[in-house]
Amino acid sequence: MDDVKIERLKRLNEDVLEDLIEVYMRGYEGLEEYGGEGRDYARDYIKWCWKKAPDGFFVAKVGDRIVGFIVCDRDWYSRYEGKIVGAIHEFVVDKGWQGKGIGKKLLTKCLEFLGKYNDTIELWVGEKNFGAMRLYEKFGFKKVGKSGIWIRMVRRQSL
Repeated sequence: MDDVKIERLKRLNEDVLEDLIEVYMRGYEGLEEYGGEGRDYARDYIKWCWKKAPDGFFVAKVGDRIVGFIVCDRDWYSRYEGKIVGAIHEFVVDKGWQGKGIGKKLLTKCLEFLGKYNDTIELWVGEKNFGAMRLYEKFGFKKVGKSGIWIRMVRRQSL
């Protein structure tokens, strides 16, 4: 999809927040156990993501419409790694826009961003979110652990 633009989110106002909540809720349709906690949770979580990593908050847009987003934190302390790593806190594409290469574009942008700062990148993915795991594996992530319904994946690189 050539008409998809990936850009850093410049500000989080109420209108943008509502758009992101919609993307989040639609993106987790069918996988509610990993992201279907409701609109209030989504609102609080997205605001936390913005506060934690505003410089790594990227959105995918088709025209003026946000169809996906990824939150890339370059300053996350991993208790598993025992050091600061890059972390992907959230990554979601609107259900109606999945399968069109938007996720690949978002993930590529995130890895370019985190790769400038971190030699290790970690994320957690739902154990039944097989499509996401396949995408992460294509980008060099390996499954390294599990906690409850979540799989921990890590990508290591040399800077």
